[in-house]
Amino acid sequence: MTVNTRPCPHSPVCPGADSADREAARSVGAHPEQGWSFLCNGVLVFDDTGGLHPDGTVITPHRPAPVSAAA
Repeated sequence: MTVNTRPCPHSPVCPGADSADREAARSVGAHPEQGWSFLCNGVLVFDDTGGLHPDGTVITPHRPAPVSAAA
């Protein structure tokens, strides 16, 4: 897979791959049947909330903590 190294063409510009809000970047390719999307900033995100940075490093899943039922 080729990573786009050009500046983001969107307005406003998508957040970078190292930003805390990196998942707010626009999807430029998606395969929902396989559970992943490729974002404008080069991040590959998975349905389980994990992902991969453009350099291949792992983004660990960041699911919210389960809510316990009130007793």
